[in-house]
Amino acid sequence: MLTGKGMFIWKIYLCEGGDAEAIANVAAAAGLSHVVVKIADGDGIYNYDWEHHRDLVPPLVNALNAKGIITWGWHYVYGRDPVAEAQVAAQRTRNLGLKGYVIDAEVEFQASGMDEVATTFMNTLRQQMPSDVLIGLSSFRFPSYHPSFPWHEFLDQCDFNMPQVYWITAHNPGAQLTRSVREFRAMYPNQPLLAVGSAYRYGTWVPSPGEITEFLQTAVDLGVYAANFWEWHHTRDGLDPSIWQAIADFSWPGTPTPPPTDIVNQYFTALNSHDPQQVAALYNEDAVHVTPYRTVTGLSAIRAWYVTFFDSIMPHGRFRLTGRSGTGNSRHFTWEAVSPAGIVRNGNDVFGLLDGKISYHYSSFTVER
Repeated sequence: MLTGKGMFIWKIYLCEGGDAEAIANVAAAAGLSHVVVKIADGDGIYNYDWEHHRDLVPPLVNALNAKGIITWGWHYVYGRDPVAEAQVAAQRTRNLGLKGYVIDAEVEFQASGMDEVATTFMNTLRQQMPSDVLIGLSSFRFPSYHPSFPWHEFLDQCDFNMPQVYWITAHNPGAQLTRSVREFRAMYPNQPLLAVGSAYRYGTWVPSPGEITEFLQTAVDLGVYAANFWEWHHTRDGLDPSIWQAIADFSWPGTPTPPPTDIVNQYFTALNSHDPQQVAALYNEDAVHVTPYRTVTGLSAIRAWYVTFFDSIMPHGRFRLTGRSGTGNSRHFTWEAVSPAGIVRNGNDVFGLLDGKISYHYSSFTVER
């Protein structure tokens, strides 16, 4: 997962005169750990010079890599052809050798019926994207403001969330980032959060250097993994140099300590890793796993169950916690899952804990094919 300070790049040719080496030098001098570059728009590739038949992204990736700066790609999606959009995303990410891909989905996905479009896009994307690429969503800052947006259809299959916390027309970045983090953690307590702040001009509004610093410090205080700004050209060429200097002057303290996670959150993180060993590590040696169909005892049998589960029952599944209760040594929770093999809508489980690990696990669910 990315940590530290980063910038988004929209149009490479507008940044430092389109000079990849100059971009990398400026990024390194500012202490950036990463840059997120636009690689696709809808079902087409982006930052390609069609007149001279030159892809502008590879030279920038190489120049940034040489400075130890990570490059991820971002992609504005419209939902007009979700399969084609997912295909170009996977192809572009693979061809560029990137390890992170950011979905920029916004107003188009608030229309009626776009939940199904988002599901189609994400299912296709997960099937075609290289398995070692981290996938995330960058969209609206407050989900409570956008109830018609298909949050779960996107985030259920994402590895991280990167909300656009643009405090334009206001001057309270810390408060807005705090609210954004609170709302998203209520939905997905254990999903890594990154954040995007506003370092651009909006009419007569501009951020102050103090607001940039406040946004970055609040991100650190809240345990946000990385803080990014929109957007390189708008910041460097459209704002007073003091704004870029505020970004450069901020010293990111290192990898933030994520908030403590409950055993239920650990379980869903392990499920979404699709690693039987990682799931089995949450159980005691003599744990019992019960379903309506059989009972197994011991780590070896439980690990074998998850091998079958991930390979045959819910391959490439994405699992989402929908409700929970219980404290101390007892947990009850409900869940849903999506997979190319089927959908689970009625997951209903109970944990009995001993010394912080699962000692008893009852699980009930139905896969709709």
